[in-house]
Amino acid sequence: MEDVTTVCVVLFALGFGYTNGFHDSANAIATSISTRALTPRVALLMAATMNFLGAFLGTQVASTVGKGIIATPEGQHGLVVVLGALVGAIAWNLLTWYFGLPSSSSHALFGGLIGAALAGGIDVKWAGIRDKIVIPMVVSPVFGFVAAFALMTAILWIFRKGKPNPLNRGFRVAQTVSATAMALGHGIQDVQKTMGVIFLALLTTNHVDADGGIPIWVTVSS
Repeated sequence: MEDVTTVCVVLFALGFGYTNGFHDSANAIATSISTRALTPRVALLMAATMNFLGAFLGTQVASTVGKGIIATPEGQHGLVVVLGALVGAIAWNLLTWYFGLPSSSSHALFGGLIGAALAGGIDVKWAGIRDKIVIPMVVSPVFGFVAAFALMTAILWIFRKGKPNPLNRGFRVAQTVSATAMALGHGIQDVQKTMGVIFLALLTTNHVDADGGIPIWVTVSS
């Protein structure tokens, strides 16, 4: 029975990763498509490729999800807790996708894990949540605002005397590069969250060691 539940958790984790693509993978290429810097087909291929490559560039985020949010649950009960977290996160992803809300799939997953752990009587690592989730959640939009404002101001000043046509061609290339980098960053971040949940399920059933690396099949499938 435990092995069957483990398979279900892995499948639901991959399903979460798929619904995550409704949100964040689309965000990476939306601007390039809207400005016609890339065609939708080329943009999707680029996003898929860079997300896949990003999953192989380290496992720090996956380790945080797998070991830094809640205490490692045990046995069949622990698998049900992880499954409950995934069902909640997937439901939220589908709901916000349907209404077109730019919600964070990552925080839906974190909330699902914390809520399921509390309901299931499993310890929550509040210090890790504060340091690795809450603080970055507050700091990241502020940093993005300040950095984007400074960069845009610099661009407007540097190219204030440029001719529109050559600038448009150059900025289309630059936008393609930035969209590629964003898709790669998404692979480094969000793909690893799916890896982390699968890793947590495998830890729960003692299929992997807590100090061991994440199996290659988990990375590839995620």
